[in-house]
Amino acid sequence: MSDRYLDCRGRPCPLPLVEISRAIKDMASGETLTVTAADRAFGADVKAWAKKTGHTLVEFVDGEVQRVVIRKT
Repeated sequence: MSDRYLDCRGRPCPLPLVEISRAIKDMASGETLTVTAADRAFGADVKAWAKKTGHTLVEFVDGEVQRVVIRKT
């Protein structure tokens, strides 16, 4: 179960990453954020973002609507 949820369906990339960055700033280390998005570029973008920022992708589910769980480091 995640600590926070963010629905980014209907928002084109890179807007989901902007919203994720804002949400992560207000979270404590170890908390998780579940994000849903429908933009096809989201998967590659969020993986690159996590690698760059050092946050952990706990789960990634690809589909018409993508879902990712991110743990703040």
